[in-house]
Amino acid sequence: MKIEKISGVVFTYPSRRSVDSAGHSHPGEQKQVEMAMLTVQADDGSAGHAFAPPEVIRPFLLDAFVRKSLTGQHPFMREHIWQDLVHWQRGSAGQLTDRALAVVEQALWDLAGRAMQQPVYKLIGGYRDKVPAYGSTMCGDTLEGGLATPEDYARFAEKLVKRGYKAIKLHTWMPPVSFAPDPKMDVKACAAVREAVGPDIDLMLDGYHWYSRTDALTIGRALEKLNFAWFEEMMNEQSIASYAWLAGQLDIPVIGPESMSGKHHTRADWVMAGACDILRAGVPGVGGIGPTLKVAHLAESFGMDCEVHGNGAANLAVVAAIKNCRWYERGLLHPFLDYDEVPAYLRSLPDPMDENGFVHLSQAPGLGEDIDFDYIRAHTVRTY
Repeated sequence: MKIEKISGVVFTYPSRRSVDSAGHSHPGEQKQVEMAMLTVQADDGSAGHAFAPPEVIRPFLLDAFVRKSLTGQHPFMREHIWQDLVHWQRGSAGQLTDRALAVVEQALWDLAGRAMQQPVYKLIGGYRDKVPAYGSTMCGDTLEGGLATPEDYARFAEKLVKRGYKAIKLHTWMPPVSFAPDPKMDVKACAAVREAVGPDIDLMLDGYHWYSRTDALTIGRALEKLNFAWFEEMMNEQSIASYAWLAGQLDIPVIGPESMSGKHHTRADWVMAGACDILRAGVPGVGGIGPTLKVAHLAESFGMDCEVHGNGAANLAVVAAIKNCRWYERGLLHPFLDYDEVPAYLRSLPDPMDENGFVHLSQAPGLGEDIDFDYIRAHTVRTY
């Protein structure tokens, strides 16, 4: 078996998500947006697919790096292919990103699962068939009835608990909201949610990413009194020393890094520096399923949990394949959006959740995404 074709297709689908000037998602008017699908095909007809924003897998990247590294290779040689692409990153002038590596590697995993008629999490070596999910909110906003006030967060939290969630993570207000950042407002929202849901629901806070050390310490101590489960990305993650300083003074677990580059290497440095109590990694951010597993196993070796960042079929597969991850992140959620609405290019959700807050793993071969190829063909705007 050898890889003979790598192709990309960009298509449109309706979405009600908008993005503010700082890159945070909020509800908006329905519009057509673009999505890309990468397909890796072998000479026996086996194929794997992965989705990403079109910018992540541009035609230049496929021509300059991906096709050169993959064509003619056995598709099951994922680590060899991944390491070859990593080699080309240094000379790519920042063009070949970890997110691009992740899309390619996901397509290879999907191909292997489809070829072997097994779900990816079982190919990895499955640990469980269902995982508990936490509801991860969108950032705060100024929409009436949205997430504009601490009371809005409290009402929404009650709704999420009724839906089945046993844990909720808050993203509070950030620029361009006029009054943000505001540590006092963050604490008020956290207190309102704790009062609304009671003591038995696990709560987390993903803070403003550029708080000072002293503001982060103030918020962290307030979260300890509210019995929050963890405190996430409250400062610039490029400063490992700041996180080590904070983790050394708080009893609440500090989790990270979420957005730092450097794959598993950076996360090893965080462990050695004592900069976090729980490690953080997600498939897009560290370059694929394989490197996310490396982070999880690194954490396990130090007796630490590794909470997987973000939703989606690939992250869900990792969560189901490891023991030291407590939750699957389901979101982003907002009172004005229905997360359980299936995207037009899929026939079903990749992460359906039952009334008890468990997401059940698909037993379909591959990553478990039930792709509507007819829809994609009918809404294709360009191929490469």
